[in-house]
Formats: sequence, C-alpha cells, structure tokens
Amino acid sequence: MATADLTVIGLGRPDPSAGAYIAAIQRKLAEQDKVGYRMHAMGTSLEGATADILALVRELHAVPFDQGLPRVYTVLKLDERRDRPEQTLDDKVASVQRHLAEGET
Repeated sequence: MATADLTVIGLGRPDPSAGAYIAAIQRKLAEQDKVGYRMHAMGTSLEGATADILALVRELHAVPFDQGLPRVYTVLKLDERRDRPEQTLDDKVASVQRHLAEGET
C-alpha cells in the first residue's frame, strides 16, 4: 500500500474561493472505492495501491478543467514502502504519537 498527499489548485478562477472545485473533487473521490481518502485543510491524504492512486490523481487533476478553469497545478507527494505494504495513514500517525509519548527526539 502507498500513501500520498494531494493538492489540486485551479488557477484562473474569477473568485478567490476554491470551495466549489474542492467539493467537486471530494464528490469524485466518494464515487470510487479503490483509494482511501481523508480531506484536510490543505489537500487530501490518499492510501491504496500506487497504480490506483496515480490513476485517480489523473482524474482529479481534470476536475477543475471540467469546471472551465484554464489552468490546474497539482502537487502529489507519494510514499510507497515495499518493506511494509500494509502500512496505512493511521499507522504513520500512530508511530509519531508513540515517539511523542516516549519523549524521544
């Protein structure tokens, strides 16, 4: 399993608010069942097979274009651990929380 962080930025909007196209991206995510996702304030965390994540990112990148925007800037950070293919987003957070609880640096 891979984890990723995705930010899709539609450029050329007449209004500075990005809420409408972000909602459209979240609807597109809800329509599929191959990649887990969690929206956060600056983007969306993804988890699933690398191939599924990359295919989905291509679809999500197109959403602002489908809404008539002339330019889209997408940032994808992808983390794939082949030594721990079962590792999830929650596992990563829990690991840091354990270190914090133990007082490690």
